[in-house]
Amino acid sequence: MSDYLAFLDARRQEHENSGFKPIWLPDTLMDFQAYMTEWAIVKGRSALLEDCGLGKTFQQLVWAENVVRHTNRPVMILAPLAVTQQTAREAVKFGVEARVSHDGTVYPGVNITNYEKLHYFDHTDFAGCVCDESAILKSFDGTRRKQITDFMRKMSYRLLCTATAAPNEYTELGTSSEALGYLSYHDMLSRFFKNNQNDSISARMFKNGRVVRGQLDDNAKWRFKGHAEVPFWQWICSWARAVRKPSDIGFDDGQFILPPLVEYQHFVHAKTLPQGKLFALPAIGLAEQREERRRTIDERCGMAAELVNKTGKAAVVWCHLNDEGDLLEDLIPDSVQISGKDDDDAKEEKILAFLDGKARVLVTKGKIGAWGLNFQHCAHSVSFPTHSFEEYYQSIRRFYRFGQKQSVRSDIVTTEGEKAVLANLQRKSVAADKMFADLTAHMNNALHIDRSSDPITAEEIPSWL
Repeated sequence: MSDYLAFLDARRQEHENSGFKPIWLPDTLMDFQAYMTEWAIVKGRSALLEDCGLGKTFQQLVWAENVVRHTNRPVMILAPLAVTQQTAREAVKFGVEARVSHDGTVYPGVNITNYEKLHYFDHTDFAGCVCDESAILKSFDGTRRKQITDFMRKMSYRLLCTATAAPNEYTELGTSSEALGYLSYHDMLSRFFKNNQNDSISARMFKNGRVVRGQLDDNAKWRFKGHAEVPFWQWICSWARAVRKPSDIGFDDGQFILPPLVEYQHFVHAKTLPQGKLFALPAIGLAEQREERRRTIDERCGMAAELVNKTGKAAVVWCHLNDEGDLLEDLIPDSVQISGKDDDDAKEEKILAFLDGKARVLVTKGKIGAWGLNFQHCAHSVSFPTHSFEEYYQSIRRFYRFGQKQSVRSDIVTTEGEKAVLANLQRKSVAADKMFADLTAHMNNALHIDRSSDPITAEEIPSWL
């Protein structure tokens, strides 16, 4: 019987701790932050899926410092380009020795670099690695994910930190599991999910003689197997913690109760109509939406500039097209634009200029500046609608986070033709809120499930047998 119970335990896919007891937990950590950091250190390979503004940077710095002290070897923190200098500044504030390196130089203690510079470094030089804003791993067929996963593969200590690990589907958690060295993405699907093709394997497509799995979720809609939902959350809980607010794990929300977030929608009238149309109608399909966006650049940018020029306060205007960014920079006198053509040093310099108040308005694309930065000095966001809820959510959370003292205003500027894009964004927002709430609830329930299956009473044979 004991052998059988041992066999069942082995099949649960619940992983033993591979870390160590914390060596240093500074008093400046809040109670819930200390709890999350200690758990991650003891776990060894883990993910902190905490909402924006809950102090993941501080927690990952403390985690990294503990690994440095435990192993006497360097630790790498990978972050988006715009976040590297900010992380270094936070390290100074919290008393952690950390240095930014972009050329492959390895310093004692904590090293910080951006994902684009990872190829300069050798994984054997580090005892552990932190992936800040690890949502980048969701591009499961991307070269960046493979590079990061390969870099971390043989490290004993790994930490993933993100607020949007699975904004669209639970299955996206598989990329995080794979990076941490647990079940691979496809092994996770086979164990816990089935699809509308009634199998556990993704439909494979062939292109130029090679297998392509990039359209996995488009070909197969994945859902839990009948028995698998509770075991799935038990497995996730074995390597991750998800938190939107401290009270999710039993602590007081206190200072994390934020001022109001107010969203305004502004519809501008296009000066021209689509070719062959007598009336302005919602654009259907990506091709028409792109045409609408390009045709109405002047009108939309004019409204966006009007919204920020009349306030005299700090603001960020998020754009999608290079032409939008250039026009906004011209229309807003005291603005600075960060664009893809800027080199890394120029991008960091402009971000610091906005943070230090030298530039009142920042103009940039969401994919450049919407992840990881702290803009609590600013409470005004202006954007154009996008199909990416994750990008919109992250952009708002640059302002709407712990430390924000003002009510945050979000202005969305659109046209009649892009109503469908705005409606899709709103639909995804509702779905994402429900998904994260469900994720947190499921994980907390799974944490309290008694996983013991040991019998507590002896079986008795009925007297009538």
